[in-house]
Amino acid sequence: MKKLIAASAALLLTLTACSSGSYNAPQIPEKAKPQPVAPPAAAPSCVDPDPLRSYAPSSGPLTDDRMAEIRTRKRLIAGVSADSLHLGARNPITGEIEGFDIDMVKAVAKAIFGKWEGHLELRVISSPQRIPALVNGSVDIVARNMTINCPRWKQIAFSAEYYRSGQKTLVPRDSTAKTVEELDGKTICAPAGSTSLDNLKKQNPNVIPVTADTDTGCLVLFQSGKAYGISGDDTVLAGDAAQDPYARVLTQRFSEEPYGLGINRENVGLVRFVNQVLEDIKANGEWMASYNKWLAPDLGPLKSAPAPVYNR
Repeated sequence: MKKLIAASAALLLTLTACSSGSYNAPQIPEKAKPQPVAPPAAAPSCVDPDPLRSYAPSSGPLTDDRMAEIRTRKRLIAGVSADSLHLGARNPITGEIEGFDIDMVKAVAKAIFGKWEGHLELRVISSPQRIPALVNGSVDIVARNMTINCPRWKQIAFSAEYYRSGQKTLVPRDSTAKTVEELDGKTICAPAGSTSLDNLKKQNPNVIPVTADTDTGCLVLFQSGKAYGISGDDTVLAGDAAQDPYARVLTQRFSEEPYGLGINRENVGLVRFVNQVLEDIKANGEWMASYNKWLAPDLGPLKSAPAPVYNR
């Protein structure tokens, strides 16, 4: 029954997307089509002694313009996924978007307003929409398994690291492959606009990469036979495997993916406030409770949350 519900959820998520409450949200594409991937462009030069450095936390008054705007509108607008099981996915029974990433923005909204209920708007966005949504100001914060790295710091700001993921590859259960290097000539899907796509091409230039805008899009391509496998964060692939009994995830992990909450680079006050919230939920046990609920069953126990790095 659990697998039937999960499969129904995957189908539902390819058809619809909406935000919590009565707010409207962009729709997830109805049908996933493999998108050919152009040869990789030269990476922009970027020098940062430690991309994980964020701004020191502050629990003081909400000082920057964005914080004032959030207060005035009486809700926090967060860009999230609705098709990443365990991170941000729509519950097929309740209709609510839930998961580890969702708990992070609930904590931020609760810190601002005293409770998150009635004060949090979840806007469903795809991987390629994460940075543009922050730059154009359509969302206040993005919680969508986004890796902190130097090139992205040139466009947006990040909170301190709130989770450390890593890239793996999902293949058919009867595949004999043990590593991505054994997948020469195979069509492998990775989300568009993600570090997963870049890492895949570096790890094995002989695979044939294709993209989809959403995690469910890659899963649909895999299940329809249009992609032999999927490469992405272990957090996402654990959810994919839970929805498909004919898939398995290779144990090889070939990247480190430190997750940060994305924020517009001009809103340093909001970044500092969010970092204080992360400090608080790590200290009071809320972070670990969320991890144990959503991720530990598939990824195993953790002793502690990632240590923050500041002094940006």
